[in-house]
Amino acid sequence: MTILVTGATGTVGQHVTDLLVKRGMPVRALTRNPGQAKTKLPEGVQIAAGDLMKPETLREVMQGVEAVFLITSSDEPEADLDTDPQVVALAEAAGVKRVVVLVGFEEGPVEAALQASGMQWTLVKPAEFMANVLADWRDMIRTEGIVREFYGEALSARVHEGDIAAVAVRALLEDGHHGRTYALTGPEALTRKEAVRTIAAAIGKDIPFVELTEEEARQQWRDQGYDEESVEFFVQMAKNTPEAGYTVLPTTLQVLGRPARTFAEWAKEHKQEFL
Repeated sequence: MTILVTGATGTVGQHVTDLLVKRGMPVRALTRNPGQAKTKLPEGVQIAAGDLMKPETLREVMQGVEAVFLITSSDEPEADLDTDPQVVALAEAAGVKRVVVLVGFEEGPVEAALQASGMQWTLVKPAEFMANVLADWRDMIRTEGIVREFYGEALSARVHEGDIAAVAVRALLEDGHHGRTYALTGPEALTRKEAVRTIAAAIGKDIPFVELTEEEARQQWRDQGYDEESVEFFVQMAKNTPEAGYTVLPTTLQVLGRPARTFAEWAKEHKQEFL
């Protein structure tokens, strides 16, 4: 049973790949940069070049694949990923039996195409990744010992990327997940200020929180490479966070039989990255 993992070097994809390898499953990793992927993936993973925005590049990649972990977009500014829904038809034509989709902010054409297909499907819809704080705060904490952030009271039920991957792997390997949509959160909702204090406790250092004005925050995101649409989205998400962003759900416990991991656990796992 060969499993195709798209986004295999990404935040969740690396965890999915590692878990599948540990289960002894043959993994084919799709990447636009095979040379870079070799340095990030476990030994024994088959690396295949292809582009989710160019379905014609995936015909050979799909051959012999029974299940697919599919991403539709990326939260990295430079990634420029918007998966073509024709990928779904290509997978079905190649004989793929089961697809698990990591859903972005909302469902789109890929999810609709999958639900209309004859394949088994599962949607995994996580809240904010805990790992996002690495991109947002790591460099500031390492170099300046502070966090400059907008709207410190914004709540988030951040979810451990390893838990997202574990749920996805269950759905890839086990029966009983067809037609299910799994909304995933961590076990608690923390404000941005509380999240910074949690990192401070993990590394044993005080980390002052400096509240940015809205215009200062907008400029910071622009400097990080985000376009104006994304910047506006970030501002509105902070000021008017949807309930789904901070409402704690028991999905991880229901699917995996164990509680979701806390942000404090995540911070301890990654403390060296903040030092």
